[in-house]
Amino acid sequence: MSDNQAFLEHINEGYKTKGDFLTMGAAMYNGETVTDAHVKIPLKTLNRHGLIAGATGTGKTKTLQVLAENLSEQGIPVLLMDIKGDLSGIAAASPGHPKIDERHEKIGIPFEAKDFPVEILSLSDQDGVRLRATVSEFGPVLLSRILDVTTTQAGIISIIFKYCDDNKLPLLDLKDLKKVLQFSTQEGKKELEKDYGRISTASTGSILRKIVELEQQGADLFFGEKSFEVQDLCRIDENGRGIINIIRLTDIQDKPKLFSTFMLSLLAEIYGTFPEQGDSGRPELVIFLDEAHLIFKEASNALMGQIESIVKLIRSKGVGLYFVTQNPTDVPDGVLSQLGLKVQHALRAFTAKDRKAIKLTAENYPISEYYDTKEILTSLGIGEALVSALDEKGRPTPLAATMLRAPMSRMDILNDGELKALLKKSKLIPKYNEEIDRESAYELLNEKIEKAEAKEAKAAAKKEREKLNRSSSSSRSRGRRTSATEKAVIKVLTSATFIRGALGVLNKLLK
Repeated sequence: MSDNQAFLEHINEGYKTKGDFLTMGAAMYNGETVTDAHVKIPLKTLNRHGLIAGATGTGKTKTLQVLAENLSEQGIPVLLMDIKGDLSGIAAASPGHPKIDERHEKIGIPFEAKDFPVEILSLSDQDGVRLRATVSEFGPVLLSRILDVTTTQAGIISIIFKYCDDNKLPLLDLKDLKKVLQFSTQEGKKELEKDYGRISTASTGSILRKIVELEQQGADLFFGEKSFEVQDLCRIDENGRGIINIIRLTDIQDKPKLFSTFMLSLLAEIYGTFPEQGDSGRPELVIFLDEAHLIFKEASNALMGQIESIVKLIRSKGVGLYFVTQNPTDVPDGVLSQLGLKVQHALRAFTAKDRKAIKLTAENYPISEYYDTKEILTSLGIGEALVSALDEKGRPTPLAATMLRAPMSRMDILNDGELKALLKKSKLIPKYNEEIDRESAYELLNEKIEKAEAKEAKAAAKKEREKLNRSSSSSRSRGRRTSATEKAVIKVLTSATFIRGALGVLNKLLK
């Protein structure tokens, strides 16, 4: 048996699957593509998460596009984070190209151009379905971790949430939260201290500063109503294809705290609301996190712990998470160890640090008798990658250097006219893009403060009137006393006895 024939059997046996699967492409050996040595990923293991890594320009985004298209074809909804703004073309069919035909001939898969059902979402003022969540839905624990506050400050945030729950004060946006924090150490200080204990002004001041920092990154656009319902990410179109939801994030690349806030909120909401999936044989939703290092950038230890916990637990809900980044070292070890599928594009060895990273990356893959992993990592071409997955029994598949299939949709973005036409067809924009600012903690507390101030002003006015009345009464009393004395003197002076006495004295003096 020739080496090529042995390799073909090795791959076909390792990637054999009985259930539904996605075909990534064909394996390569000795620099040549082995037609019909297809690398297949079972749908059953796609909720075990994954990694797509590689240097800039090696084809990571196209790999993401291929996976999203094939999942949609299988009726599985997808959520994509479009940080670079180059994924909207999934909504249009590929125009085709001779090089694409040549690639697919080598792989042994016919090429078919298709468009796919797409929903454009937005975290900011960009066009698309607005994504929001209320502060109450976010919760005190998650909010404390995002703000990276101390244990004492986290306790104060919990008290604030409890006070608002007890007094029916909805916490919808950040201005509500700031208002309650200010109220807790000013007008409402005595009220809160009576039922919940003393709240430090210094601590609330520190929390307020962290909230302002979050606002400066655009979080005031995210917190509010109407809250996005995560079940709307799991829609299927009329042809049975999963909707590909694309979140446009081109304007928040320099706002890592907002991005991590949104992602953690979304994952927590999905975990909290999706039912347990069990071993269903296919995922309910697959999420691709492009430029994944932004999630972990500037993340506190508490936040990192929360992310790792969700990654470990969310697969039981039938949700697969796929991190797309330049280097596997961008993803923390605790998360990396949970990833079943790894698609590693070429890495560049320009420095000693690069060579060290390549050595560490190679150690994350199964040992192969057919490849020198460290060497092949630097020699892969565009659209080629090392692939390692899990088979239907959860075992690692053989390492395969793979020529990846081309996307069926356009590898370029939609123009303005196409984008507007796509947004016009959206069924979610009418549901979520209406601005709602209903009465919440901010308005209710302002009303409460105004009433208290009016009551105090009324009491002060009453007190002042009483004081004036007392003063007036005292003046009248003194007036009455003076008048009586005068009358007595006049009476004496005008009495007959006094007149006679006075006249008698005068008579004596005259004599």
